[in-house]
Amino acid sequence: MGGQGNSAESPDRILQLGMAFWGSKAVLSAVEVGVFTVLATGPMPVEPLAEKLGLHRRGARDFLDALVALGLLDRVDGVYSNSPDVDLFLDRAKPSYIGGLLEMANARLYPFWGSLTTALRTGLPQNELGSGGEDMFATLYSDPDALRQFLSAMTGVSAGSGRAIAATFEWGRYSTFVDVGTAQGAVPVQLALAHPHLTGSGFDLPAVEPVFRDYVAEFGLSDRIDFRGGDFFADDLPAADVLVMGHILHDWDLARKMTLLAKAYAALPEGGALIVYETLIDDDRRANAFGLLMSLNMLIETSGGYDYTGADCCGWMREVGFRETRVAPLVGPDSMVVGIR
Repeated sequence: MGGQGNSAESPDRILQLGMAFWGSKAVLSAVEVGVFTVLATGPMPVEPLAEKLGLHRRGARDFLDALVALGLLDRVDGVYSNSPDVDLFLDRAKPSYIGGLLEMANARLYPFWGSLTTALRTGLPQNELGSGGEDMFATLYSDPDALRQFLSAMTGVSAGSGRAIAATFEWGRYSTFVDVGTAQGAVPVQLALAHPHLTGSGFDLPAVEPVFRDYVAEFGLSDRIDFRGGDFFADDLPAADVLVMGHILHDWDLARKMTLLAKAYAALPEGGALIVYETLIDDDRRANAFGLLMSLNMLIETSGGYDYTGADCCGWMREVGFRETRVAPLVGPDSMVVGIR
């Protein structure tokens, strides 16, 4: 019989995926209004919680109960509380807060992704560049509030991978490191916390320095981690035993990717290491959906950036001179590519 399909098939998966932006925006709005930070101070019923958050009574209960259904909140006898992971990672008062990434997603990426179809048809960015801005990074770095939000977002992206790199890379062989494009300093902090023998630097544009120094000082590491200001295309990279580039290469086209890898090679001693970590796309390009979607995000955000596979990066490293390369998983969708000079 034609046209009827398999009676065991269901459209549920298709519909849930197609409408997934509903749940996503509910989470982003919850971070924006501070639901999880308020509830970290103690459970609350709907009326005082809605008043504290500035929510209109019409949507408040549905909003909070949707967060319960999504597994982010618990509710017992009408009293709401955070789930354990949310309490750890989405309370702004805790150092484990990763919500900076979600804040940026809410303020910038969510509206820009509404123009994905245009990006796919034109190959052009749909962010500040697409609306007349001169450059995404120039726009972000010229606005102190936008810059702090962006740098905090990068901590949300990188902190988990920083801990994994600290735990899995052979740091006992090395004594110094530089984190290239360091943002707030999440990776240097994780490396220094895990390995007291290490000293290092964060390298980024000069506007980042006060945010970086404040973040490092919170962990009492200012005596072991310093800041080096510069432009990684205009300037040489600082020398160290190990260089780290996290979520940097995917911002650029292939020519600039190769430029940065060659600069890293030049800055390393014989036997030194370059660690590149990204949401690497699996070599077969069918399993890591997050990495592929991140590459589409680079389409929206940059003029030439894209994500890539571990095999791609190993090949580029060998092309600029690295004698050994390997790929290793980190946490979530992130993996690292290690090149030894």
